Amino acid sequence: MFLSSLSQPRQLILDGATGTELNRRGVDTGLPLWSANALLNDKDSQILKQIHIDYLNAGADIITTNTFRTHRRVLAPGGNADRALELTRRAVDIVREAIASVKSDSPKFVAGSISTLEDCYRPDLVPHDDELRTEHADRIHHLLECNVDLILIETINSIREAVIITKLAAITGTPVALSFVCNQEGKILSGETLTEAARQLLPLGISVIGVNCGPTPNLAKPLAELQNVCGNDFPLIAYGNIGYADEKVGWVNTDSENPKAYCEHAVHWPVKIVGGCCGTTPAHISELKSSIS
Repeated sequence: MFLSSLSQPRQLILDGATGTELNRRGVDTGLPLWSANALLNDKDSQILKQIHIDYLNAGADIITTNTFRTHRRVLAPGGNADRALELTRRAVDIVREAIASVKSDSPKFVAGSISTLEDCYRPDLVPHDDELRTEHADRIHHLLECNVDLILIETINSIREAVIITKLAAITGTPVALSFVCNQEGKILSGETLTEAARQLLPLGISVIGVNCGPTPNLAKPLAELQNVCGNDFPLIAYGNIGYADEKVGWVNTDSENPKAYCEHAVHWPVKIVGGCCGTTPAHISELKSSIS
């Protein structure tokens, strides 16, 4: 059903930030677990569920699972490595519960989030290929076991890791969307070009490609490059951030882009799927829904 929605003329709206919204609502988002902290107790899980509900009520068509950091490598230092599948399942179930609680005339989709094994902003830390294959295979298996509608590979900082995750995800037959994080020059943080990334990834069977977690005004340039290499008809995705990374809390929110200012950029992106990344709120998604309607 997700793939058929991609062929429809209207844009699809992705939700906004989860981790930073948890932080706004008083949930501990300290590293290394960041947003995954919300899955460790019922009180914070209910706050997470309400965030999903708020994004659905704001007009989101796609809700992202809180699985950005529910893998063994991140969980291991706290003694929770064996809980990777359990916490992934909990994150997916919370999204399903939120969707079931909100009446809608249009289908809603569950996007299983996967990101880099190490720091999203440190391409120099990307592990060896065998580690990438083994650990990402586990993550993909967990998401599929939990019945997500699509796999969202996000905030990726190198072509090498992107290709390995995409190969593992695409062979499952589940739709795959992938987005890179870029620098101010519009290159992937590894220094590689999006043109080269697209040339390697398109033959692997991805359904969507794009960029995320960059300053909102900076996304137009890499999206133009992707459109040039992928063609006007291939679905692109974009969702920008508001704020900046922090080593202690993971992310610091700012009001540098209010909802209207954010949408002044987002409505001009040549994308099929548009949403918000770190720092954005249900208010941003609501404004986005109104702007593209």
